[in-house]
Amino acid sequence: MRCPVVLYVVLLMGIRLMTSHRFILNLKDVCLADIEKVGGKNAALGEMIRGLGSAGIRVPGGFAVTTAAYREFLASAGIGGKIKDELLRASRLVGTRALQRSGAAIRRMITRAALLPALQKEIRSAYRALATAKNPQPFVAVRSSATAEDLPDASFAGQQESFLYVSGEDALIEAVKKCMASLFMDRAISYRKEKGFGDRDVAMSVGIQRMVRADTGAAGTLFTLDPETGFKNVIVIQAAYGLGELLVQGRVIPDEYIVFKPLLGVKNKTPILDCAIGEKAKKTVYANGAVREVLVSKKDRATPCLSDQEILQLARWGIAIEKYFSKQYNRPTPMDIEWAQDGSTREMFIVQARPETVHASNHEAVHREYVLKKKGAVAVSGIAVGMRIGTGRARVIKNSPAMVMTQFRKGSILVARMTDPNWEPIMKSATGIITEQGGRTSHAAIISRELGIPCVVGAQHAMRMLKNGDPITVDCSSGTAGVVYRGILPFIVRETRVAAKKPLPVKLMVNIGSGDEAFRHHYLPAEGVGLGRLEFIISSGIGIHPLALVHFAKLQNDKKYTALVKKIDAMTQGVHDKTQYYVDALAQGIGRIASVFWPHEAIIRFSDFKTNEYRALMGGELYEPQEENPMLGWRGASRYYDPAFEKAFALECRAIKKVRDQMGLRNVVPMIPFCRTPEEGKKVVAVMAKNLLDRAKDTTLKIYMMCEIPSNVLQIEEFLDTFDGMSIGSNDLTQLTLGMDRDSSAISHIANENNASVKTLIRMAIRACRRRRKYIGICGEAPSDYPEFAEFLVTEGIESISLNPDSIIPLRVRLARK
Repeated sequence: MRCPVVLYVVLLMGIRLMTSHRFILNLKDVCLADIEKVGGKNAALGEMIRGLGSAGIRVPGGFAVTTAAYREFLASAGIGGKIKDELLRASRLVGTRALQRSGAAIRRMITRAALLPALQKEIRSAYRALATAKNPQPFVAVRSSATAEDLPDASFAGQQESFLYVSGEDALIEAVKKCMASLFMDRAISYRKEKGFGDRDVAMSVGIQRMVRADTGAAGTLFTLDPETGFKNVIVIQAAYGLGELLVQGRVIPDEYIVFKPLLGVKNKTPILDCAIGEKAKKTVYANGAVREVLVSKKDRATPCLSDQEILQLARWGIAIEKYFSKQYNRPTPMDIEWAQDGSTREMFIVQARPETVHASNHEAVHREYVLKKKGAVAVSGIAVGMRIGTGRARVIKNSPAMVMTQFRKGSILVARMTDPNWEPIMKSATGIITEQGGRTSHAAIISRELGIPCVVGAQHAMRMLKNGDPITVDCSSGTAGVVYRGILPFIVRETRVAAKKPLPVKLMVNIGSGDEAFRHHYLPAEGVGLGRLEFIISSGIGIHPLALVHFAKLQNDKKYTALVKKIDAMTQGVHDKTQYYVDALAQGIGRIASVFWPHEAIIRFSDFKTNEYRALMGGELYEPQEENPMLGWRGASRYYDPAFEKAFALECRAIKKVRDQMGLRNVVPMIPFCRTPEEGKKVVAVMAKNLLDRAKDTTLKIYMMCEIPSNVLQIEEFLDTFDGMSIGSNDLTQLTLGMDRDSSAISHIANENNASVKTLIRMAIRACRRRRKYIGICGEAPSDYPEFAEFLVTEGIESISLNPDSIIPLRVRLARK
């Protein structure tokens, strides 16, 4: 394939290279077909300059030293044969020490040799073409670009070296040689062997680009799918201040922004599902002639690196890049992208783009779910990577991995402050990884996904809390929180074959308790979310009673609440507007839940805490009464219109409004739980309208109610005059119909949902809703626990059955056989 001729003025290029140059090529003149000439990284950059520049996507201009130059350099210096001998020696002496000796010897040969005079002349000439009157010796980034790098099935991420803020012709020549030498870093040699690439089959090109002044701005990564679960409808952006080195190395916890692809570009919508602010304690800057680390101010740590508009701009670029490369490769190609922002102009640049290799290559129809059979004492916790569980004995490494490589036993759990590509020979032998620093796109996270092992990053004090030889369990199976338990705990792996979506007589929907959990179940053949619960988002994601945030100013003015105020301030990251913090946190969780099976309905139940559960939240004892029987007390609808709770309910309404109107997820349907009388239903709907959830003004808005009290069925016509549908809560309906405490083991044998009186009420509810042409579903495990009960529901004409995620496929298979 030959590159098409494209007449295009590349922004920021300023380079006029002679076509007679033998050893270098202008980046605007290369494309993917030139990988053998300029390596994967340079080829991708050139492809973007040529094909995406007209779309406004900025790529810093520059030039590439070709692989032909690299090969002629080795030949002219007389070291090609010596390199071959060293590699052969290392392979015969199998072991990490032999690899280290040979790698170091090869790198010395390359850096001590002189580049061809003609090559040096061309590099100097191309560098001068980058100069301006104001900047005669411009800063450039010197990056490796091997021929086996940034490929659709092998990323080779971080295997070779890059050098930033290189200035001057002599310094550039030395940086080019160091880049070439980095082809023989220990980790690179090991990685090629792992991936089946021969050392003689790989050649090095070097890319020289104008330096983006991210040291005064920000930098980060962008994935065009969720790197953890493979969910393809989102863009995941990570950002930190300064150059991107600390983020990639895992030494800072970055901001993370999640954007919903299908609604990106819809007028007046901001589909940012999540905005998690990382600590960003340090940043890398260029100062006084050197790249160095400095501390980030407390104010900046608590502030997002990027504005909403900048986030959306990057997301649009990500989609454009994904579409473009998918067309080039003639197959869906999710992308792993690096970006940088100039601090003075606020302009964004793409500095690297490569195919994502973990989920893109996973075409299995089998889903594996890791389940811990019991829990133990928690040693440390952090951010989960990998959705797996691993066990073994801890091996705490405080020094360079090279010093302890021979001491690491296969099957151990690696515990370290952070990792970089030099650690990979150890990482391949580990059954789990724990690092004190880093985020979801740190080196440890990227490599652990590629290796298929669980990893907990950002686990503070792990090296102090864990000792060599400690038996531990790394659990990353439960969402974004990774937990390290003491002891070797038993776990199982459930394998489920994802069935095709064969038509069924009923919609199968899924119950989801948290935003973190939602993305993990994107693969399920479900037709929406039948029950999205706010309780987990509030208890685990926020942890504070909403009225403590509503009345925060009053608490601040009362000295007896000083300790409580400090705790709340810390938990809300110092955000001034506490109620907006609550609304945003709820909206982010709801948005995640609603996005997974969009555009199918996502039924979100307003909070259904009992008083004892609300009291357990921070500050809850100030606002909650003590009840003898909370199950039958102040819960559900009776709270929402009560003056004592109405302001807290207003925050939930605002969150739903934000998700529907600002994010654009209008598939969200709010649902009222535990509504005892039709009069209560009318009061709640009136309060919702006062808080801008008004069906008179928004004709697309529906409001459902839980059908879980016998009165809901006995007065169903009056309830349906107010509500647009019902979802049967079979657990509460059963216990309230039969006068049972569902938590009492002494009477659990008496009855279940198959009881005749319960089924009579359910039959009445289904028939009334069908007659009124209103939605009717059920959210509970009874249909999966009792096959005959599921058949009863289908026979009666129920519209949907919503189940826990692990029950969806078994019930689908069972119903498909009927």
